[in-house]
Amino acid sequence: MDEILCRLLKDALHHPELKQKLLQTEQADDPMDAFCQLATQLGYPINIGDLFAMGQDYHDNLMKSVNGGGVETPDGWDDAYEQFFAALHTK
Repeated sequence: MDEILCRLLKDALHHPELKQKLLQTEQADDPMDAFCQLATQLGYPINIGDLFAMGQDYHDNLMKSVNGGGVETPDGWDDAYEQFFAALHTK
């Protein structure tokens, strides 16, 4: 996750009302868009493209770190949105 998502996660874990608002976005017709809109309204500028780019960058860096070896990255490690909510749900 990038700096903005990490800050949002940290703040949500310390403020139950923020955490609840973020969790409610999962019930929206378009959860990812609802999440990005809420985060941006709250001062954490995130858009859907940013979320995809974060995941892709992380995945690409994992693949580069093995010097071309035949490694298979775990499913979901390239999804910053899912990683954010997994962390939010477990804490």
